[in-house]
Amino acid sequence: MSSDSIWILGPTRSGKTHRLIEQFVAWAEAAKGYSQQAFQATLDPLFLIFAATGDNRLTLVDRITTETTGQYRFESTTPLGFFQDEVILFFPLLVQELGLKTQFPLRLRPETEQEMATQLWRSHLDEGHLEQAGVSEYYLVRRALDLLQIAATSGTPPEDLAAILQQGFTEQEGSLELWETMAVALRQWRSWCLERGLLTYGIVTELYWRYLLPHPTYQSHLRQRFQGVLADDVDEYPAIARPLFEFFLDQDIPVAFTYNPNGGIRLGLGADPYAMAELGDRCHQIERLSPDPSASLGNTWGMTLLEWLRDPMRLPALPPSFQSIQTQSRAELLRNIAEVIVDGVHTGEVQPQEVAVIAPGLDAIAQYTLREILTSKGIPVRSLNDQQPLASSPLIRSLLTLLTLIYPGLGQMLNGEAIAEMLVLLSQVPLVNRETPGEALSMEYAIDPVRAGLLIDHCYVPDLENPRLLSVDSFARWDRLGYQAAQVYGAILQWIEVQKEQQQQRLLPSPVVLLDRAIQRFLYGGSHLPYDQLASLRELMETAQHYWEVVTRLRQYDEQTSEIASEQSTESTEPAEPSQSSTPQSSPSITVSVQNFIELLRKGTITADPYPVRPMGKAKQAVTLATIYQYRGDRRSHRWQFWLDASSPLWLSGGGPLFGAPLFQQKWSGRPLTAAEILAADQQRLQRQVLDLLCRTEERVYLCHSDLATNGQEQAGPLLPLVNAAVSVESQ
Repeated sequence: MSSDSIWILGPTRSGKTHRLIEQFVAWAEAAKGYSQQAFQATLDPLFLIFAATGDNRLTLVDRITTETTGQYRFESTTPLGFFQDEVILFFPLLVQELGLKTQFPLRLRPETEQEMATQLWRSHLDEGHLEQAGVSEYYLVRRALDLLQIAATSGTPPEDLAAILQQGFTEQEGSLELWETMAVALRQWRSWCLERGLLTYGIVTELYWRYLLPHPTYQSHLRQRFQGVLADDVDEYPAIARPLFEFFLDQDIPVAFTYNPNGGIRLGLGADPYAMAELGDRCHQIERLSPDPSASLGNTWGMTLLEWLRDPMRLPALPPSFQSIQTQSRAELLRNIAEVIVDGVHTGEVQPQEVAVIAPGLDAIAQYTLREILTSKGIPVRSLNDQQPLASSPLIRSLLTLLTLIYPGLGQMLNGEAIAEMLVLLSQVPLVNRETPGEALSMEYAIDPVRAGLLIDHCYVPDLENPRLLSVDSFARWDRLGYQAAQVYGAILQWIEVQKEQQQQRLLPSPVVLLDRAIQRFLYGGSHLPYDQLASLRELMETAQHYWEVVTRLRQYDEQTSEIASEQSTESTEPAEPSQSSTPQSSPSITVSVQNFIELLRKGTITADPYPVRPMGKAKQAVTLATIYQYRGDRRSHRWQFWLDASSPLWLSGGGPLFGAPLFQQKWSGRPLTAAEILAADQQRLQRQVLDLLCRTEERVYLCHSDLATNGQEQAGPLLPLVNAAVSVESQ
């Protein structure tokens, strides 16, 4: 047992993170003084600090830097981020341990992982061996890949997958043959990736807990690198983080943890708070924190409402802090919510940044309606983690269209509307202030939709192999375009022809270079664009760069394999057997690669979420829109909360675990889950959600109910009695 190990236990907003930072400062000061006295180090001691997610990590780093004025050295990370960095850093050890014949590893992003696994498993999918009733091919592949990652985060070897799935699922959920085939396919996928040095989150996690962490050489380095470890919100960590922390405890390295017994936001998504809770038994000091009773509604009414959720017959009389907004239709409900917010802001009762609208599932209609009404009244709105598919951005679609015009053989992916959209968006020209020449006020489009339509009608030549645009003089009445539009169109056409010529002469290194050239030439580097459009462009470039790194890696692997096979064939008269890992096609032509890339984006798989994940500078003072999971995961708090669709059954059934996740948690019984066990887990999640949300609101909760949901069905979820018991806004 470590002499300096602290377990900080407390509910939401009880000051756990602040206490963790205080402990970090105390240990850093002590270690710094010891190093200076012993003349053992020229650098200050280094501490390792964990946060649950990437967004939480950024917030924690900001808090530590602000509260300590940057005096102490520390390395911040997340559990999965730490595993990935360590596996890449010590990959030579793994190469030696596993006998891999690979080069420097390359991590696969989830969307690329999905595409390549689908290709690798094509025979299983087509022959029906990998098929589950009511599940599409896309989601079946995603389920399988998620199972590999969930198993890895729980410390389960891939060899045990088939037995666990067969033991945990009934015949209605899948046959024994399905689980055996899925386990075989996942092992095939794992071997295929390791042969090529490709790492997914699931493979990274398995490599870390199974091979790297027990390695004596790695343990020696790990012991010497850090003088202390601090982990915030360990109730959100995967089970395999426990042996890592136990290693530090065994080495008498100071370790501090914070744990929220009512947290578990990521339970069923890779986290196992039950396994992590056992770390508290290893710590010699346990601190229990209590929040300020007047700081939130959760501190005054949280336990009362939890008792009601456990026993619905004991519904209490609710105070004015709980108010209800009830309508028949959901459209009317959204308007009434917006009116209450507008009235509160305009009367000065509340500020926009003090209001949050939270729902179990926040659909596009609700977001659009609330955003339009509130912004029309001068109240800004911000959606938490509003990830839209890249292909939904007109700018991104235009750049993809540009690719199909330059690379041959992609004519089937084009249509006139897409090219017209491209011409409009690539015709941006600076609008110059005539009073101060040389100063650009804004951008305007030289080609409007009408002129773009004329150009497509007269200048676009569709062709499967070589679709092309003709010069403007092929249009008899080109004068109808106007001088500026004709000039800009000519410049676009000339640029396209130059790029096509360079591509044919192999002077264009990759599509990534082409996309960068287009952004610089037609979008002026994106410097004038709003943040959301700039984020989409950055994510496009990150995605394209990653995609062609993978394509290049696969091409290099195929070349090396071909050379080895050629050498073997010259040394032996026996013909070389074909490699079973040659599928999916590893080194497609550039045309096929571009086509696959465009199709990947058009499927909507990839969203705009680049690094950094938030705008620089002061946060916008806006009303927050979020789902329950997003809001809880972001660790937000507000004076007013609006619980949208408070009577929806999704409060109980929504936000459940990933497929098969309960089978890999420490408390699993080893048999198929019964309906009663599933219902009990849903009710426990509902209780945690309600208590956590109440602890994150300081003054008022509006329970918002409509008789009919968006699909026309009546809503009678578990919180409906609470809605009816609250004070109606109209009655005040």
